[in-house]
Amino acid sequence: MTEPYAVAVPKGYRVGVWEVREPLATGAFGSVYAARRTGESTRLPRTAALKFLPTGTATPRRLTHLRELVEREVELYRRLRQPRLVRMYETLTVDDPDRPELDGATVLVLERAEGSLSALLTAEPRPEAGPALLAQICEGLAQLHGAGWVHGDLKPANVLLMDDGSVRLADFNMAAELEGTHAYTPAFSTPDYTPPELLWTEIGERGRRIRPSADVWAFGVLAHLVLTGSFPLPGATVTARRDAAAAYARGTDELRLSPELPDDWRQIISACLTRTHQDRVCGEALLDRVRAAAGTGHRSFRLPRLRPARRPSRRIAVLAAGAAVAALGYGVATWAGPGDDGGSKTGETRKVTPAGYGASELRTDKGVPVAYRRLIVDSAHDCVQPEITPALVAAMLKVESDFDPGLSDPDAGEEGEYGIARWTPSILRWWIRADGVPAKETPRPPLTPAESIPAMARYLCFAEPRLEAGLRGDRRVLVAAAYRTSYKSVNNAGGVPPKYRDYAARVAHYLKEYTPAARK
Repeated sequence: MTEPYAVAVPKGYRVGVWEVREPLATGAFGSVYAARRTGESTRLPRTAALKFLPTGTATPRRLTHLRELVEREVELYRRLRQPRLVRMYETLTVDDPDRPELDGATVLVLERAEGSLSALLTAEPRPEAGPALLAQICEGLAQLHGAGWVHGDLKPANVLLMDDGSVRLADFNMAAELEGTHAYTPAFSTPDYTPPELLWTEIGERGRRIRPSADVWAFGVLAHLVLTGSFPLPGATVTARRDAAAAYARGTDELRLSPELPDDWRQIISACLTRTHQDRVCGEALLDRVRAAAGTGHRSFRLPRLRPARRPSRRIAVLAAGAAVAALGYGVATWAGPGDDGGSKTGETRKVTPAGYGASELRTDKGVPVAYRRLIVDSAHDCVQPEITPALVAAMLKVESDFDPGLSDPDAGEEGEYGIARWTPSILRWWIRADGVPAKETPRPPLTPAESIPAMARYLCFAEPRLEAGLRGDRRVLVAAAYRTSYKSVNNAGGVPPKYRDYAARVAHYLKEYTPAARK
């Protein structure tokens, strides 16, 4: 039976600079479509995923609720940019009175994924690279929790797999920002991944109180499913497993973890699935244990042949958009691989090695050292400004040091410049920490790439919005010049200051060389 799409959008439909291509996935009240950019832009990628969320096809009460969910998701995307969270490029609103089923819909323009963990588990109930996947999922949770947010609906459908072998957490319409130890979310979740204390919790005026430990429980369930192909609580139906979770919480039943689990993963999952939230392992302690159990938390994996996206009946899908709030449990039903917009063919499998990490954004044949590819790609992804790309960071490292991590130039300035990004230690002190708080002590050389490269991306992310509009030249090159001098100097010069034009020309050369053809 063909599953109706909550929002039916015809192929070729235009919204903003985007042209809708094939359908990718749907949930109860939102649908995702592949899209390609139709205009010239240095700020937007060539392809993206458009998530259509209906906001004008419901009763006033339902409309209010839908709007709240949309605003939750948009707010998180706007405020957070982390390597393991799917990226949002922009938001749009459909203005098309001739199509009442689309008019007023909110459209999130998101990073394009290759597949979902849900589709992967359908093809391979126990994926060989399960531990590596779990390590990246746990990194995403740590980044989310570290920023003060709770996901609220972690499950395989909300874990996306990118074509470079990396993982992104997605679907944040149930996410909420912590207020002290708690956050408040709508009273909807997926029962199999909901901790016992929330199954029958009291719902207040602001919704359901939730803690990060709820995501930890969901991670424990998900880890058991990935590693064994089964749920950790007995029962052939969702209702039976929900009742088993309640019995476990009351102390009248025990966990029945699969005997196939390795000891280290058995201990981790047991620490996630404790009867009470107070006893669950959280934060960096959980991440450290997961990374240790995974060995290398970033081993590449092979995407299997995924089911092709199912094209909806327009009549049924339009009706579904109006009635979507009845279920409200958003989950990806299908996710096809890239289709006819220039990507790989649907269902193509690929294995990504460290040398190929981020290949869609950073060329693999132009001399960027393999050892630094992940740092470069992930550091660029940690910035919300689209100008800060892996190719830009790599080009700057090439010009600054020729990728020399041991660079030492004590004659440059008062303190000298050191390391792969040529940092002055007293300045690096302000950018070395991910939370934006200056380090208490000035770093001492040698300065490692693990410190220097993310700090470079943080400074670029800080400087780009402070460059004035209308400056002469490529904005990516301008922000590189701001790194070498300051954003104020660039603004005062109306472009690259004369003293730094040779530097800027070299960055521009390598930026062009390192950028894949599809991104230029």
